[in-house]
Amino acid sequence: MSKHYVMFDRPEDRFKQMVVPRLERLVGRPPRRYFRDFAALSGISFDIRRGETVGIIGRNGSGKSTLLQIVCGTLQPTSGSVEVNGRIAALLELGAGFNPEFTGRENVFLNAAILGIPRKEMEWRFDDIARFADIGPFIDQPVKTYSSGMYVRLAFATAINVDPDILVVDEALAVGDEAFQRKCFARIEGIKEKGGTILFVSHGAQTIVQLCTRAMLIDGGEMISQGRPKPVVNQYQRLVNASAENAAQLRASILKAENKISDTTNNDGRVSAKEHVLTAASGKASSDVGQQPMAVIWQENIADYLDPSLQTQSATVTEEHGARIHSPRIITMAGTQVNVLQLGKRYIFEFGVTFNTEANNVAFGMAIKTITGLVLSGAHNSDKDIFRVKQIEAGKEIVVSFEFNCLILPGTYFLGGSVFGETIFEQNLMHRVVDAVMFRVAPEQDLLASGHFDVGPSIKVTVL
Repeated sequence: MSKHYVMFDRPEDRFKQMVVPRLERLVGRPPRRYFRDFAALSGISFDIRRGETVGIIGRNGSGKSTLLQIVCGTLQPTSGSVEVNGRIAALLELGAGFNPEFTGRENVFLNAAILGIPRKEMEWRFDDIARFADIGPFIDQPVKTYSSGMYVRLAFATAINVDPDILVVDEALAVGDEAFQRKCFARIEGIKEKGGTILFVSHGAQTIVQLCTRAMLIDGGEMISQGRPKPVVNQYQRLVNASAENAAQLRASILKAENKISDTTNNDGRVSAKEHVLTAASGKASSDVGQQPMAVIWQENIADYLDPSLQTQSATVTEEHGARIHSPRIITMAGTQVNVLQLGKRYIFEFGVTFNTEANNVAFGMAIKTITGLVLSGAHNSDKDIFRVKQIEAGKEIVVSFEFNCLILPGTYFLGGSVFGETIFEQNLMHRVVDAVMFRVAPEQDLLASGHFDVGPSIKVTVL
Protein backbone atom coordinates (compact mmCIF):
# COMPACT_ATOMS: atom_id res chain seq x y z
CA MET A 1 0.00 0.00 0.00
CA SER A 2 1.38 3.42 -0.96
CA LYS A 3 0.20 7.01 -0.83
CA HIS A 4 1.77 9.68 -3.03
CA TYR A 5 1.12 13.40 -3.18
CA VAL A 6 1.88 15.88 -5.97
CA MET A 7 3.87 18.85 -4.61
CA PHE A 8 4.16 22.19 -6.43
CA ASP A 9 6.83 24.74 -5.52
CA ARG A 10 4.80 27.70 -6.85
CA PRO A 11 1.08 28.26 -7.47
CA GLU A 12 1.64 28.93 -11.17
CA ASP A 13 3.31 25.52 -11.54
CA ARG A 14 -0.05 23.89 -10.90
CA PHE A 15 -1.54 25.73 -13.89
CA LYS A 16 1.47 24.94 -16.06
CA GLN A 17 1.14 21.24 -15.24
CA MET A 18 -2.48 21.32 -16.44
CA VAL A 19 -1.68 22.99 -19.79
CA VAL A 20 1.94 22.69 -20.92
CA PRO A 21 2.38 18.87 -20.97
CA ARG A 22 -0.74 18.50 -23.14
CA LEU A 23 0.56 21.02 -25.66
CA GLU A 24 3.98 19.35 -25.71
CA ARG A 25 2.39 15.99 -26.45
CA LEU A 26 0.46 17.53 -29.35
CA VAL A 27 3.68 18.76 -30.99
CA GLY A 28 5.50 15.49 -30.29
CA ARG A 29 7.76 16.71 -27.48
CA PRO A 30 8.31 14.81 -24.22
CA PRO A 31 6.13 16.45 -21.54
CA ARG A 32 7.83 18.32 -18.74
CA ARG A 33 6.92 17.95 -15.08
CA TYR A 34 6.28 20.95 -12.88
CA PHE A 35 5.73 18.98 -9.67
CA ARG A 36 7.58 16.80 -7.20
CA ASP A 37 6.31 13.38 -6.18
CA PHE A 38 6.14 12.95 -2.41
CA ALA A 39 5.70 9.43 -1.04
CA ALA A 40 3.85 9.76 2.28
CA LEU A 41 3.66 5.96 2.46
CA SER A 42 5.67 3.48 0.44
CA GLY A 43 5.16 -0.29 0.27
CA ILE A 44 3.41 -0.72 3.63
CA SER A 45 2.06 -4.26 4.20
CA PHE A 46 0.73 -5.72 7.43
CA ASP A 47 -1.93 -7.96 8.95
CA ILE A 48 -3.64 -7.45 12.28
CA ARG A 49 -5.40 -10.31 14.03
CA ARG A 50 -8.68 -10.04 15.85
CA GLY A 51 -8.06 -9.07 19.45
CA GLU A 52 -4.60 -7.56 18.91
CA THR A 53 -3.59 -4.14 20.19
CA VAL A 54 -1.02 -2.75 17.79
CA GLY A 55 0.95 0.39 18.49
CA ILE A 56 2.32 2.56 15.69
CA ILE A 57 5.27 4.73 16.61
CA GLY A 58 7.54 6.99 14.61
CA ARG A 59 9.01 10.45 14.28
CA ASN A 60 6.89 13.44 13.27
CA GLY A 61 6.11 13.35 9.55
CA SER A 62 6.78 9.63 9.23
CA GLY A 63 3.32 8.85 7.82
CA LYS A 64 1.52 7.44 10.87
CA SER A 65 -1.59 9.64 10.59
CA THR A 66 -1.77 9.10 6.83
CA LEU A 67 -1.75 5.35 7.41
CA LEU A 68 -4.59 5.55 9.92
CA GLN A 69 -6.67 7.76 7.64
CA ILE A 70 -6.33 5.20 4.86
CA VAL A 71 -7.30 2.41 7.25
CA CYS A 72 -10.39 4.36 8.29
CA GLY A 73 -11.34 5.19 4.71
CA THR A 74 -11.00 8.98 4.90
CA LEU A 75 -8.09 8.75 2.42
CA GLN A 76 -7.63 6.43 -0.54
CA PRO A 77 -4.26 4.81 -1.22
CA THR A 78 -2.49 5.62 -4.48
CA SER A 79 -1.77 1.92 -4.91
CA GLY A 80 -2.69 -1.18 -2.95
CA SER A 81 -5.77 -1.85 -0.87
CA VAL A 82 -7.06 -2.17 2.68
CA GLU A 83 -9.48 -4.85 3.82
CA VAL A 84 -11.35 -4.31 7.08
CA ASN A 85 -13.59 -6.97 8.63
CA GLY A 86 -15.79 -5.46 11.32
CA ARG A 87 -17.15 -2.16 12.59
CA ILE A 88 -14.43 0.46 12.87
CA ALA A 89 -14.52 3.53 15.12
CA ALA A 90 -11.84 6.17 14.75
CA LEU A 91 -10.52 9.05 16.80
CA LEU A 92 -8.08 10.54 14.32
CA GLU A 93 -8.04 14.18 15.35
CA LEU A 94 -9.82 16.65 17.56
CA GLY A 95 -13.51 16.79 16.68
CA ALA A 96 -13.06 15.09 13.31
CA GLY A 97 -16.47 14.74 11.67
CA PHE A 98 -18.19 17.21 14.00
CA ASN A 99 -20.29 19.99 12.52
CA PRO A 100 -19.50 23.10 14.59
CA GLU A 101 -23.03 24.48 14.11
CA PHE A 102 -24.68 21.33 15.51
CA THR A 103 -25.05 20.61 19.20
CA GLY A 104 -23.11 17.84 20.88
CA ARG A 105 -26.22 15.65 20.94
CA GLU A 106 -26.80 16.18 17.21
CA ASN A 107 -23.17 15.41 16.40
CA VAL A 108 -23.34 12.14 18.33
CA PHE A 109 -26.24 10.97 16.16
CA LEU A 110 -24.53 12.33 13.04
CA ASN A 111 -21.39 10.30 13.76
CA ALA A 112 -23.50 7.23 14.46
CA ALA A 113 -25.21 7.60 11.09
CA ILE A 114 -21.79 7.78 9.39
CA LEU A 115 -20.84 4.53 11.11
CA GLY A 116 -24.08 2.94 9.95
CA ILE A 117 -25.60 2.60 13.43
CA PRO A 118 -29.42 2.80 13.53
CA ARG A 119 -30.89 5.76 15.38
CA LYS A 120 -32.85 3.53 17.75
CA GLU A 121 -29.65 1.82 18.83
CA MET A 122 -27.97 5.18 19.47
CA GLU A 123 -30.91 6.39 21.55
CA TRP A 124 -30.27 3.77 24.20
CA ARG A 125 -26.49 4.26 23.92
CA PHE A 126 -26.69 8.04 24.24
CA ASP A 127 -26.90 8.12 28.05
CA ASP A 128 -23.65 6.12 28.30
CA ILE A 129 -21.95 8.51 25.87
CA ALA A 130 -23.11 11.61 27.75
CA ARG A 131 -22.06 10.08 31.07
CA PHE A 132 -18.58 9.22 29.79
CA ALA A 133 -18.04 12.63 28.15
CA ASP A 134 -19.18 14.37 31.35
CA ILE A 135 -19.63 17.82 29.78
CA GLY A 136 -22.94 18.53 31.53
CA PRO A 137 -25.47 20.83 29.87
CA PHE A 138 -23.00 21.66 27.08
CA ILE A 139 -24.16 18.47 25.37
CA ASP A 140 -27.05 20.55 24.00
CA GLN A 141 -24.91 23.55 23.00
CA PRO A 142 -23.28 24.09 19.56
CA VAL A 143 -19.94 22.35 19.28
CA LYS A 144 -18.29 25.62 18.16
CA THR A 145 -18.66 26.84 21.76
CA TYR A 146 -16.69 23.86 23.17
CA SER A 147 -13.20 24.00 24.59
CA SER A 148 -10.58 21.63 23.17
CA GLY A 149 -11.00 19.38 26.21
CA MET A 150 -14.77 19.14 25.70
CA TYR A 151 -14.19 18.34 22.01
CA VAL A 152 -11.98 15.36 22.77
CA ARG A 153 -14.22 14.13 25.57
CA LEU A 154 -17.26 13.94 23.34
CA ALA A 155 -15.34 12.58 20.35
CA PHE A 156 -13.76 9.77 22.38
CA ALA A 157 -16.98 8.96 24.21
CA THR A 158 -18.78 8.61 20.88
CA ALA A 159 -16.05 6.45 19.34
CA ILE A 160 -15.77 3.87 22.12
CA ASN A 161 -19.43 3.56 23.09
CA VAL A 162 -20.53 2.01 19.80
CA ASP A 163 -18.88 -1.34 20.63
CA PRO A 164 -16.37 -1.16 17.77
CA ASP A 165 -14.66 -4.27 16.45
CA ILE A 166 -11.69 -2.03 15.63
CA LEU A 167 -10.78 1.15 17.51
CA VAL A 168 -8.31 3.52 15.86
CA VAL A 169 -6.77 6.23 18.06
CA ASP A 170 -4.28 8.82 16.81
CA GLU A 171 -2.69 10.73 19.73
CA ALA A 172 -6.06 12.30 20.50
CA LEU A 173 -5.92 11.49 24.21
CA ALA A 174 -3.09 13.94 24.90
CA VAL A 175 -5.59 16.82 25.10
CA GLY A 176 -7.71 15.56 27.97
CA ASP A 177 -6.80 16.08 31.61
CA GLU A 178 -5.14 13.30 33.60
CA ALA A 179 -8.38 12.03 35.11
CA PHE A 180 -10.00 11.77 31.69
CA GLN A 181 -6.91 10.09 30.23
CA ARG A 182 -7.03 7.47 32.96
CA LYS A 183 -10.70 6.85 32.20
CA CYS A 184 -9.95 6.52 28.48
CA PHE A 185 -7.14 4.03 28.99
CA ALA A 186 -9.32 2.01 31.33
CA ARG A 187 -11.97 1.84 28.62
CA ILE A 188 -9.36 0.78 26.07
CA GLU A 189 -8.33 -2.03 28.41
CA GLY A 190 -12.00 -3.05 28.57
CA ILE A 191 -12.21 -3.19 24.77
CA LYS A 192 -9.09 -5.37 24.75
CA GLU A 193 -10.56 -7.77 27.29
CA LYS A 194 -13.69 -8.15 25.16
CA GLY A 195 -11.60 -9.18 22.15
CA GLY A 196 -11.65 -5.87 20.29
CA THR A 197 -8.83 -4.80 18.01
CA ILE A 198 -7.01 -1.52 18.66
CA LEU A 199 -4.72 0.43 16.36
CA PHE A 200 -2.96 3.01 18.49
CA VAL A 201 -0.57 5.83 17.54
CA SER A 202 1.46 7.41 20.30
CA HIS A 203 4.84 8.99 20.95
CA GLY A 204 4.70 7.69 24.54
CA ALA A 205 7.06 4.72 24.77
CA GLN A 206 5.67 3.52 28.08
CA THR A 207 2.10 3.71 26.72
CA ILE A 208 3.02 1.56 23.72
CA VAL A 209 4.74 -1.05 25.89
CA GLN A 210 1.94 -1.22 28.44
CA LEU A 211 -1.04 -1.22 26.09
CA CYS A 212 0.12 -3.05 22.98
CA THR A 213 0.77 -6.65 22.07
CA ARG A 214 2.71 -5.65 18.96
CA ALA A 215 4.33 -2.48 17.65
CA MET A 216 5.29 -1.09 14.26
CA LEU A 217 7.96 1.57 13.67
CA ILE A 218 7.19 3.84 10.71
CA ASP A 219 9.82 6.20 9.34
CA GLY A 220 9.92 8.09 6.06
CA GLY A 221 6.71 6.40 4.94
CA GLU A 222 8.18 2.91 5.36
CA MET A 223 7.75 0.27 8.02
CA ILE A 224 11.30 -0.29 9.21
CA SER A 225 10.61 -2.53 12.21
CA GLN A 226 7.80 -4.52 13.78
CA GLY A 227 7.50 -7.04 16.57
CA ARG A 228 7.28 -7.04 20.35
CA PRO A 229 6.71 -3.52 21.72
CA LYS A 230 9.78 -3.19 23.91
CA PRO A 231 12.52 -3.75 21.28
CA VAL A 232 10.59 -1.74 18.67
CA VAL A 233 10.26 1.17 21.11
CA ASN A 234 13.98 0.91 21.86
CA GLN A 235 14.72 1.28 18.16
CA TYR A 236 12.38 4.30 17.95
CA GLN A 237 14.10 5.99 20.88
CA ARG A 238 17.50 5.39 19.28
CA LEU A 239 16.20 6.95 16.06
CA VAL A 240 14.50 9.97 17.63
CA ASN A 241 17.59 10.81 19.70
CA ALA A 242 20.01 10.46 16.80
CA SER A 243 21.61 13.53 15.25
CA ALA A 244 20.70 14.52 11.71
CA GLU A 245 24.08 13.22 10.50
CA ASN A 246 23.63 9.77 12.06
CA ALA A 247 19.87 9.30 11.62
CA ALA A 248 20.08 7.99 8.05
CA GLN A 249 22.79 5.48 8.92
CA LEU A 250 20.90 4.32 12.02
CA ARG A 251 17.67 3.97 10.03
CA ALA A 252 19.46 1.84 7.44
CA SER A 253 20.90 -0.43 10.13
CA ILE A 254 17.45 -0.93 11.71
CA LEU A 255 15.94 -1.75 8.33
CA LYS A 256 18.79 -4.14 7.51
CA ALA A 257 18.36 -5.98 10.81
CA GLU A 258 14.59 -6.18 10.27
CA ASN A 259 15.01 -7.63 6.76
CA LYS A 260 17.52 -10.16 8.05
CA ILE A 261 15.09 -11.35 10.73
CA SER A 262 12.18 -11.45 8.26
CA ASP A 263 14.21 -13.53 5.80
CA THR A 264 14.89 -16.17 8.45
CA THR A 265 11.30 -16.32 9.74
CA ASN A 266 8.94 -18.77 8.04
CA ASN A 267 5.20 -18.21 7.62
CA ASP A 268 4.01 -21.41 9.30
CA GLY A 269 2.54 -19.42 12.14
CA ARG A 270 0.48 -17.09 9.99
CA VAL A 271 -3.25 -16.93 10.54
CA SER A 272 -5.61 -17.61 7.67
CA ALA A 273 -7.17 -14.61 5.94
CA LYS A 274 -10.59 -15.29 7.49
CA GLU A 275 -9.16 -14.58 10.92
CA HIS A 276 -7.68 -11.22 9.93
CA VAL A 277 -9.48 -8.15 11.16
CA LEU A 278 -7.46 -5.78 9.00
CA THR A 279 -5.15 -6.37 6.06
CA ALA A 280 -3.17 -3.73 4.22
CA ALA A 281 -1.55 -4.75 0.96
CA SER A 282 1.29 -3.02 -0.82
CA GLY A 283 -0.34 -3.11 -4.24
CA LYS A 284 2.03 -5.72 -5.68
CA ALA A 285 0.93 -8.89 -7.46
CA SER A 286 -1.61 -10.94 -5.53
CA SER A 287 0.94 -13.67 -4.86
CA ASP A 288 3.00 -11.17 -2.84
CA VAL A 289 0.19 -9.81 -0.69
CA GLY A 290 0.41 -10.63 3.00
CA GLN A 291 3.80 -12.34 2.78
CA GLN A 292 5.13 -10.34 5.71
CA PRO A 293 5.21 -12.42 8.93
CA MET A 294 2.53 -11.62 11.50
CA ALA A 295 5.12 -10.88 14.18
CA VAL A 296 8.86 -10.61 14.32
CA ILE A 297 10.80 -12.37 17.05
CA TRP A 298 13.53 -9.99 18.20
CA GLN A 299 16.58 -11.58 19.72
CA GLU A 300 17.66 -9.27 22.53
CA ASN A 301 21.37 -8.91 23.17
CA ILE A 302 23.66 -6.47 24.81
CA ALA A 303 23.45 -4.16 21.78
CA ASP A 304 19.87 -3.45 22.85
CA TYR A 305 21.27 -1.83 26.02
CA LEU A 306 24.00 0.33 24.50
CA ASP A 307 22.41 3.05 22.39
CA PRO A 308 25.05 5.17 20.61
CA SER A 309 22.47 7.89 19.94
CA LEU A 310 22.13 8.63 23.67
CA GLN A 311 24.79 11.33 23.78
CA THR A 312 24.46 14.08 26.33
CA GLN A 313 24.35 17.58 24.87
CA SER A 314 23.96 19.37 28.18
CA ALA A 315 27.20 18.34 29.91
CA THR A 316 28.54 21.21 32.02
CA VAL A 317 31.93 21.23 33.73
CA THR A 318 33.08 23.42 36.58
CA GLU A 319 36.50 25.00 36.81
CA GLU A 320 39.25 22.53 37.65
CA HIS A 321 40.94 22.96 41.03
CA GLY A 322 43.66 20.34 40.92
CA ALA A 323 41.59 17.46 39.49
CA ARG A 324 39.79 16.53 36.30
CA ILE A 325 36.96 14.03 35.83
CA HIS A 326 37.01 12.03 32.60
CA SER A 327 35.61 8.88 30.92
CA PRO A 328 32.24 8.71 32.74
CA ARG A 329 30.14 5.65 31.91
CA ILE A 330 27.59 3.17 33.26
CA ILE A 331 28.54 -0.50 33.35
CA THR A 332 26.83 -3.70 34.42
CA MET A 333 28.09 -5.73 37.35
CA ALA A 334 29.89 -7.85 34.76
CA GLY A 335 31.73 -4.80 33.44
CA THR A 336 29.84 -4.25 30.16
CA GLN A 337 29.13 -0.63 29.22
CA VAL A 338 25.41 0.21 28.85
CA ASN A 339 23.17 3.26 28.72
CA VAL A 340 19.77 1.56 28.49
CA LEU A 341 19.04 0.26 31.96
CA GLN A 342 16.51 -2.29 33.21
CA LEU A 343 14.34 -1.58 36.19
CA GLY A 344 15.41 -3.51 39.31
CA LYS A 345 18.94 -4.35 38.19
CA ARG A 346 22.18 -3.20 39.77
CA TYR A 347 24.69 -1.04 37.89
CA ILE A 348 27.92 0.88 38.39
CA PHE A 349 28.50 4.55 37.56
CA GLU A 350 32.21 4.82 36.91
CA PHE A 351 34.50 7.74 36.11
CA GLY A 352 38.19 8.47 36.18
CA VAL A 353 39.88 11.33 38.05
CA THR A 354 43.31 12.71 37.23
CA PHE A 355 45.02 14.78 39.95
CA ASN A 356 47.56 17.46 39.01
CA THR A 357 48.10 18.55 42.58
CA GLU A 358 48.23 16.83 45.94
CA ALA A 359 44.88 16.51 47.68
CA ASN A 360 43.80 15.41 51.14
CA ASN A 361 40.53 13.97 52.46
CA VAL A 362 39.27 13.34 48.93
CA ALA A 363 35.56 12.58 48.55
CA PHE A 364 33.25 11.87 45.63
CA GLY A 365 29.63 12.33 44.57
CA MET A 366 27.06 11.36 41.95
CA ALA A 367 23.62 12.73 41.08
CA ILE A 368 20.75 11.48 38.88
CA LYS A 369 18.63 14.17 37.26
CA THR A 370 15.51 14.28 35.11
CA ILE A 371 15.32 16.06 31.76
CA THR A 372 13.97 19.11 33.59
CA GLY A 373 16.96 19.13 35.95
CA LEU A 374 15.21 17.73 39.04
CA VAL A 375 17.66 15.80 41.22
CA LEU A 376 16.05 12.43 41.83
CA SER A 377 18.77 10.77 43.84
CA GLY A 378 22.48 10.56 44.36
CA ALA A 379 25.27 9.94 46.84
CA HIS A 380 28.28 11.79 48.24
CA ASN A 381 30.62 11.64 51.19
CA SER A 382 31.96 15.19 51.09
CA ASP A 383 30.61 15.86 54.59
CA LYS A 384 31.35 12.38 55.96
CA ASP A 385 34.54 10.56 56.93
CA ILE A 386 33.40 7.24 55.48
CA PHE A 387 34.96 6.13 52.17
CA ARG A 388 37.24 9.18 52.00
CA VAL A 389 40.79 8.89 50.64
CA LYS A 390 43.21 10.49 53.10
CA GLN A 391 45.81 11.60 50.58
CA ILE A 392 46.37 11.44 46.82
CA GLU A 393 49.65 12.60 45.25
CA ALA A 394 49.92 14.85 42.21
CA GLY A 395 50.02 12.93 38.93
CA LYS A 396 47.96 10.05 40.26
CA GLU A 397 44.86 8.74 38.50
CA ILE A 398 42.04 6.87 40.18
CA VAL A 399 38.77 5.27 39.14
CA VAL A 400 35.62 5.97 41.15
CA SER A 401 32.76 3.48 41.09
CA PHE A 402 29.29 4.05 42.55
CA GLU A 403 27.12 0.93 42.67
CA PHE A 404 23.38 1.55 42.62
CA ASN A 405 20.06 -0.20 42.12
CA CYS A 406 18.01 1.07 39.19
CA LEU A 407 14.75 1.90 40.96
CA ILE A 408 13.70 4.85 38.80
CA LEU A 409 10.81 4.29 36.43
CA PRO A 410 11.12 4.17 32.61
CA GLY A 411 12.27 7.45 31.09
CA THR A 412 15.38 9.42 30.14
CA TYR A 413 17.79 10.68 32.80
CA PHE A 414 21.28 12.13 33.33
CA LEU A 415 24.15 11.21 35.65
CA GLY A 416 26.82 13.56 36.93
CA GLY A 417 29.94 13.16 39.06
CA SER A 418 31.95 15.26 41.51
CA VAL A 419 35.26 15.15 43.33
CA PHE A 420 35.99 17.06 46.56
CA GLY A 421 39.23 17.57 48.47
CA GLU A 422 41.56 19.86 50.42
CA THR A 423 44.31 21.36 48.26
CA ILE A 424 46.59 24.37 48.08
CA PHE A 425 43.69 26.10 46.31
CA GLU A 426 41.69 25.71 49.54
CA GLN A 427 38.73 24.64 47.45
CA ASN A 428 36.41 21.91 48.65
CA LEU A 429 35.01 21.19 45.19
CA MET A 430 37.86 20.15 42.90
CA HIS A 431 35.82 19.30 39.80
CA ARG A 432 32.26 18.49 38.78
CA VAL A 433 30.66 17.33 35.53
CA VAL A 434 26.88 17.87 35.38
CA ASP A 435 24.92 15.63 32.98
CA ALA A 436 28.04 13.65 32.17
CA VAL A 437 26.09 10.60 30.98
CA MET A 438 22.67 10.40 29.35
CA PHE A 439 20.82 7.14 29.93
CA ARG A 440 17.41 5.62 29.56
CA VAL A 441 15.45 3.18 31.69
CA ALA A 442 13.71 0.77 29.34
CA PRO A 443 9.89 0.47 29.38
CA GLU A 444 8.39 -2.45 31.28
CA GLN A 445 5.16 -4.34 30.75
CA ASP A 446 2.48 -4.50 33.46
CA LEU A 447 4.24 -1.92 35.64
CA LEU A 448 2.21 -1.08 38.71
CA ALA A 449 4.45 1.71 40.00
CA SER A 450 4.05 5.34 38.95
CA GLY A 451 5.84 8.63 39.58
CA HIS A 452 9.64 8.59 39.57
CA PHE A 453 10.56 5.48 41.58
CA ASP A 454 9.53 1.87 41.85
CA VAL A 455 8.87 1.41 45.55
CA GLY A 456 7.78 -2.18 45.03
CA PRO A 457 4.04 -1.63 45.44
CA SER A 458 1.65 -4.54 45.78
CA ILE A 459 -2.07 -4.73 46.23
CA LYS A 460 -3.99 -6.81 48.71
CA VAL A 461 -7.76 -6.62 48.96
CA THR A 462 -9.70 -8.07 51.87
CA VAL A 463 -13.44 -8.38 51.47
CA LEU A 464 -15.20 -8.03 54.84
